[in-house]
Amino acid sequence: MSTNVHIVGAGLAGSEAAYFLAERGIPVIVHEMRPAKMTPAHHTGGFGELVCSNSLKSKSPSSAPGMLKAEMAVTESLVLRAATGAAVAAGEALAVDREKFSEMITRSLRSHPNITCIQEEVKAPLQDGITLLATGPLSSEPIVKWLGKATDSDDLYFYDAIAPIVDQSTIEPDRAFIANRYDKGGEEAYLNCPMDEGEYSAFMDAITAAEKVPPRAFEKEIFFQGCQPIEAIAATGRDTLRFGPMKPVGLIDPRTGKQPFAVVQLRPENEAKTAYNLVGFQTKLKYQEQSRVFRLIPALRRAEFLRLGSIHRNTYVCAPKVLQPDLSLRGHPKVYLAGQLTGVEGYLESAACGLLAAIFINQRISGLAHEAPPGNTTLGALLRHVTGSDPKGYQPSNVHFGLFHAGFFQGLEKMKREESRQAISKQALFNFTEWWRTHHGR
Repeated sequence: MSTNVHIVGAGLAGSEAAYFLAERGIPVIVHEMRPAKMTPAHHTGGFGELVCSNSLKSKSPSSAPGMLKAEMAVTESLVLRAATGAAVAAGEALAVDREKFSEMITRSLRSHPNITCIQEEVKAPLQDGITLLATGPLSSEPIVKWLGKATDSDDLYFYDAIAPIVDQSTIEPDRAFIANRYDKGGEEAYLNCPMDEGEYSAFMDAITAAEKVPPRAFEKEIFFQGCQPIEAIAATGRDTLRFGPMKPVGLIDPRTGKQPFAVVQLRPENEAKTAYNLVGFQTKLKYQEQSRVFRLIPALRRAEFLRLGSIHRNTYVCAPKVLQPDLSLRGHPKVYLAGQLTGVEGYLESAACGLLAAIFINQRISGLAHEAPPGNTTLGALLRHVTGSDPKGYQPSNVHFGLFHAGFFQGLEKMKREESRQAISKQALFNFTEWWRTHHGR
């Protein structure tokens, strides 16, 4: 097998992967169709162009994005180095000058002796060597068609409908109760947040008046019946939410012995039950509005949101079903996927996914066994979400503490949240550094 690696797409995932492999002496051919053919969101032909925010999120070492940055720094990440070099003042966040950031990535790839850059639209994986598809959420139609055939169209998605996730430790337990509707389903799974009539009315006033994210020029307002934004449901009438996602039927509040006026149900997001999903709360509200409005739910008045909700155009596969543990496509072992195509959200997460794919491709070309970062590292937890989640209901995710395995939190229950997160971040970085030295250090 040829050791050539074709990387389709020079966004964050593709750029990160190309540089990693080239630095290890592997010939890489980067195929980028811009600027000859543009996507509806891009404006330049530069590599690593940021099309939305210019922020790569928190630098705090005890935050999940900060932990991911620390582990990527161990690998000498190109994207992280370019972001640091193009940084602008943004408080605790790592924000960048978009043009300078893209220029640094473009220069690094175009000047590398092991990288050949070709401006062309690739319509299917290349036949010689390995192909890494890193074409992003706005992949061109031919690639989308090929993926649809390769994965079965039922496993290819075009719109996200994401509900917020809240940190369990910030939910007020005396304002919530655990129960399944009508006591069905065996083990009680749902955490229920009751509201009386006045609380519900205030919530309705707030959600109907809150600012929404306008659709981008390349998006149509396509909402399927099962993923209507909660604010769109609320706009159809004062009682629609309490007869829909906030219906109280089949639930009795043990504090009153009665059925509440309305209920917000929270579903565990992980085995450890350290994170809960707001059931039916997919939304187009602006982020700051989500935090304000959803804290009107009494049990969530001090909530910290690990992920906020969204509905937007995003082509991605059902990764746990169609990808192997090394991010290669089932049935197509010479084809790998990386970035938002796999179901990660966010700039840094996309770059991290490209890094993981490059690590695994390098292992394969070097004749090494597949070795993934362990689940008690941030990169390992992100990979575990992509390849190890339950395929039923799989949704894209950014990096957050809810992705870590339950065992990682043992012994930290009595610590304050900030102390426990500091302990987790130190341990995760130690674990990753040890893994890296053992398997991939140079």
